[in-house]
Amino acid sequence: MKRPRSNNTVPATTATTPWWRTAVIYQVYIRSFADGDGDGVGDIAGIRSRLPYLKSLGVDALWINPWYRSPMADHGYDVADYREIDPLFGSVAEAERLIEEAHAHGIRIIADIVPNHSSDRHAWFQDALDSGPGSPARTRYIFRPGRGPEGALPPNDWDSRFGGPAWTRVPDGEWYLHLFTPQQPDLNWQHRDVRAEFESVLRFWFDRGVDGFRVDVAHGLVKDPELPDLADREGGAHPFWDRDEVHDIYRSWRKVADEYPGDRSFVAEAWTDTPERLAAYVREDGLHTAFNFDFLMTEWDAKDLRAVIDDTLTTFGSVGAPATWVMSNHDVMRHASRYGREAAKKWVANESYVPAGPADLELGTRRARAAALLTLALPGGAYVYQGEELGLPEVEDLPESVLQDPVWERSGHTERGRDGCRVPIPWSGRTAPYGFSPQAPAGAEDATAAPWLPQPADWAPRTVEAQSGDPDSVLELYRATLCLRREHPALGDSTLTWLDDAPAGVLAFHRKPGFLCVVNLSTEPYHLPEHTSILLASGPVEDDRLAPDQAAWLTV
Repeated sequence: MKRPRSNNTVPATTATTPWWRTAVIYQVYIRSFADGDGDGVGDIAGIRSRLPYLKSLGVDALWINPWYRSPMADHGYDVADYREIDPLFGSVAEAERLIEEAHAHGIRIIADIVPNHSSDRHAWFQDALDSGPGSPARTRYIFRPGRGPEGALPPNDWDSRFGGPAWTRVPDGEWYLHLFTPQQPDLNWQHRDVRAEFESVLRFWFDRGVDGFRVDVAHGLVKDPELPDLADREGGAHPFWDRDEVHDIYRSWRKVADEYPGDRSFVAEAWTDTPERLAAYVREDGLHTAFNFDFLMTEWDAKDLRAVIDDTLTTFGSVGAPATWVMSNHDVMRHASRYGREAAKKWVANESYVPAGPADLELGTRRARAAALLTLALPGGAYVYQGEELGLPEVEDLPESVLQDPVWERSGHTERGRDGCRVPIPWSGRTAPYGFSPQAPAGAEDATAAPWLPQPADWAPRTVEAQSGDPDSVLELYRATLCLRREHPALGDSTLTWLDDAPAGVLAFHRKPGFLCVVNLSTEPYHLPEHTSILLASGPVEDDRLAPDQAAWLTV
């Protein structure tokens, strides 16, 4: 019997402004947020236990990384069943309770959807392997004969994003495409079964009350059917990234979302070469929002930041879409560590961040505090990656023996991967696991397991418990900032005006009514412009002089 659609949704912000245009969305990397059952891995029970914290923080929604049934070759981004929760995290029934409880707290839920590839344990792929060359089951994926004598060479020269070739040979001699790990075979989005299946999956979770989806690798679904060598490419469309044909898929998805009440929405993880290409994903009939990776990749430089802010607002505004702002996520080095050093080379889309030298964490934290005020003062929506509100740095000294990211193995141990930004966050106490897992009762037969990645020994001052109530802490800065953002009439879905007489190295902009944000990225103190009061500052302000690497919100 068809399940009735849930009416368990949070009302839209206003009759004319959908919630997703201005929302602050908190990213939950589920493995590392909170462990409810003591096995050392975060889960749905852990999220449910921390909903009061998230409400007190002041966020509008949670984006939860994949929770589906998975062999965990890429920590959930290899999905074996899109309609089941992996037992490591809970059950569908628990997910439904989480959605209901989050809505009761006024918090929406955004699930992750992984459409570019499935797990090699997915029933479709197992059927493809069993059915053999030329079978209908194989056409749901991208299988091809090899090149060279006896087809011993891959069909083309494409490489995996995680290192090594993007092709794996099966025993019958054919090769299948995987732009990530061999355990993540790419789906064939030219196939009607694939399109119909994912529309069905969207409805399955919309029926259970989720408010939206983050679309993994949104720019990668469609491949050139000729599968040309990259070495032969001479301009024009890329053979597998950001092809125009992907937008037909998202027009269909938009129609599915529009069937449901409550302003259901999508956010695209789309890496593109230009802001104009990114804006194509968020046209009126496409996805609703997209991550702004240009902003994330910009260094701590006033001129560069102003340029990317202007480009973002202009380009997204041209298609009627809101901007989004993000500084960190589960795939990149935490920004407190990035801001505390110089990059070794210019960071560009689809390439790893390359740091130079050790991080100055005192400097990085000071800049991260200022960046929070800048980001949350900008028009549009914003994303906060779990632990960002605690000022957590990247954990860069994890022993090689504990590294689990497939990038580490696939790169031949030349790239450490993303584990350093995924270390479980600290909640309380003086020693690990810092309240991440529940304490086993005295005399219990089974002790609480250690966290799946080890936490630093010096994180006690960074716990939620240690920072709560401390007016100088990063956590209380975020709480105050998010509270003011909700209350101030200027901080909605509107425009900004730059204060053009600000000196080089200083960003200053007005937002109506009566709001001014000032960020000092120079090396000298800056005397604040005329104002009636200081609403908030990222550090002490003496004699109206804003120190280097600090920011302030002013009433004017």
